[in-house]
Amino acid sequence: MNNNNEPNLKEANPGISLPDNSNRSAPTNQNLTIAVYLIITGLSAACGLVIEIVAGRMIAPYLGMSLYTWTAIIAVVLAGFSAGHWVGGWLAEKPPGQARRAVAISLFLAGLTAALSLVLLRTLSGPILAIGFSPVPTILLLTFALFFPPSFFVGIPSPALTKLAIDEAPHRMGTLLGAFYAVGAFGSIVGTLAAGYIFISYFGSIRTILTVAFLYLAMAAVLFVQDRRHEGQPLAASETVVPVIVAGFVFSGALLWGRGVMAFVENCTKESAYYCIRVIDISADVGLPARTMVLDNLGHGTNLRDRPGIFLTPYVEAQDNLVRTRFADRQDLTSFFIGGGAYTLPRAWNARWPASRTNVAEVDPEVTASAQKSFWLQADERLIIKHEDARRALSREDAKSFDVIVGDAFHDIAIPQHLVTQEFFALVASRLTDDGIYLMNVVDSGSHPRLALSILNTLKREFPVVELWQPEGQGTRQTFVLLAGSNETPVTTLHSRVDPGSHWQRTTPAAIAQLMNETAPLILTDDFAPVDRLIGVQ
Repeated sequence: MNNNNEPNLKEANPGISLPDNSNRSAPTNQNLTIAVYLIITGLSAACGLVIEIVAGRMIAPYLGMSLYTWTAIIAVVLAGFSAGHWVGGWLAEKPPGQARRAVAISLFLAGLTAALSLVLLRTLSGPILAIGFSPVPTILLLTFALFFPPSFFVGIPSPALTKLAIDEAPHRMGTLLGAFYAVGAFGSIVGTLAAGYIFISYFGSIRTILTVAFLYLAMAAVLFVQDRRHEGQPLAASETVVPVIVAGFVFSGALLWGRGVMAFVENCTKESAYYCIRVIDISADVGLPARTMVLDNLGHGTNLRDRPGIFLTPYVEAQDNLVRTRFADRQDLTSFFIGGGAYTLPRAWNARWPASRTNVAEVDPEVTASAQKSFWLQADERLIIKHEDARRALSREDAKSFDVIVGDAFHDIAIPQHLVTQEFFALVASRLTDDGIYLMNVVDSGSHPRLALSILNTLKREFPVVELWQPEGQGTRQTFVLLAGSNETPVTTLHSRVDPGSHWQRTTPAAIAQLMNETAPLILTDDFAPVDRLIGVQ
């Protein structure tokens, strides 16, 4: 116990440094504060990347999923991050309390706009699509409206929190700068992996977005509480309770609005790692039990329950007619399908030819499961299904294995690039029997089908005969059927059994030559196959 007569050791010995018990907790508080800032920076970066990945799935049922949609999403999200970082840097120059509160508000707004993106998707997609812009402006406009605001608001915290952390420990500025850059990058990696491998597959897009929105709100709340304690202000003060109540009403109103427009109801019958799978019952329109499978925004097959040999999709019927014409006397047809979809043709051919053998390479197991559950596909030892990339699966098959190979794999309306190249067509040719044929359908411009002609041009490098079949009439967009083999089809017209007034015509060599002169088709290779650009040519 000290008294007035006891000498002051520090004054008597100025060289001695004694511990200052009054500031013992200061380093602990600093480290805790910096840790909170680091966690929020990393978690907000992860949430921002989750939004970016999920954005593609959200708009797929409306715009499809192509190179153009991913390009728009990445550009819009990065633009939001960039603008947010700039504003965050400006806020970092404000007094610490003001900067903390601004970051908390930005995280609340990130959560609000993330939740509202589900609502705006339902309310804005129709009007924007109805404007009639070409695909690229439409994609950019809708993507900007949905995903720029949450990306902007989540871009604000990182620079502001970094500056606040440096203010806590200015002597560690270099270390803290590296730590915040690292945790932001690490959070982005975690968010990307979590969205692709966990959230979309197990939670679906809607629950993922709502989870992210509530995480933003939780981070805003943590930062708000930390600011109150840092400023020595009570949480129950009127200047804090009123804004919290207002924020709660605003967010609740957004959720109620979303509920009113069915924004939180899944568009998908099943959301897989690859597609939004929808099962559409069209029995009332057809007059028989019938369903259509839609992957993202494109129909991938229509099946009749009791009549598997009747095809309501014209190009599928055309392909079936070509096979029946060329293999009229065969009962043991062997086939390989690139893509399963609703398994319309495999189901029909197994029913028609008891001695047939059918292989299907379908990359998405959930597509097969949906075909079995909802499209009357039954297990059959003659039907061999492989859930892997078709090119890889076909490369492991024996040479001269198949009478027919059918190409029917799509992302939106575009064919995956590695399935339209000269190298792939060489593989296809090596797996066909001497009189075997390769069939594929191509969606393209009706007047300037540059993609279809580029594929035809490429097929000619590997096959002696390549035919282009198209339906009667010419639309802005239509489906062509390409046939490649060693000999010509003995007919030039295919008549529909479903619609007697409809038929498919084989394009004459003179007409093909004229189209090629007008469109300058390419030779597609593994090195260069710009499918999305070619299909966009009008």
